Formats: sequence, C-alpha cells, structure tokens
Amino acid sequence: MYERIWSAEALEAATSALSIDAQKRAAKDAQKKAAKAEAAEQKQATKLATSVVTIKRIERNKKKFVTAVIGLEAFGLDLKKVAKDFGKKFATGSSVTKLPSGGEEIVVQGDVSDELEEFILEKYKDVPEENIELVDDKKKK
Repeated sequence: MYERIWSAEALEAATSALSIDAQKRAAKDAQKKAAKAEAAEQKQATKLATSVVTIKRIERNKKKFVTAVIGLEAFGLDLKKVAKDFGKKFATGSSVTKLPSGGEEIVVQGDVSDELEEFILEKYKDVPEENIELVDDKKKK
C-alpha cells in the first residue's frame, strides 16, 4: 500500500496531474524550505563559532577544589558520556548538574583545570582551542 501511494512514480503521476498554478506553488514552497534549511544551518554555524567552553576552578575548603566545565552541550556532546570520560581519565568523581540559568555543567572533583583543557582538545576535536577559557573562582569570606 505504501509503495502504491508514496513511490516515486506515484508522486510524479500525482504532481503531473496538478494544474500549472499548483506546480508553481509547489516549486515556490520547495524554494522556501531550502532557504529556511540554509538559514538554520548558518545560524547553527554562528552559534558554534560564538559558544565558549568555560573551565572554572572553584575553591571549596582551604585546599580542596572542584573544576566545573560549562558550555560543552553547544558542540553536540552528550554530557553524561563526557563526565564519565573525565572521571575515568582523572580517577575522580564527576557529575552533570543543572544550572539556574538553564544550562548544564560538568563538575569534576579536584583541581584538574589545566589537564582538563588538554584532554578536551585531544579527545573532542570539534571544540576549537580559541573557544576554551579558564577561570579561577575564589571562595568569598
């Protein structure tokens, strides 16, 4: 039944039966869809170019630190898998937490900010080096 209705020959026969005005409208709609798809692709490319991965070193107690990574979801990475990779690489705990601003961050136990930057560049090639920034966060007294 599907082949009879949606096969290439059936669709061609159905469009040839359309009036000339309908064919023009169909062509115009196809052009609009192509333009929309191209605009969406450009928007995604500019979003990737402007998105920044922030690696924060946050002080917990006097000599205890955690490292937070924010912004990796913009590059289409699965944060749970990335957090698991971080935990394996640095032999520490790592988790994905939601931010109040709406995004998600990966929290890795320990001060691994420098090694983390190198690991991200090595393992995830679609994250450019110029889009990574390191931030040092001190605990306020």
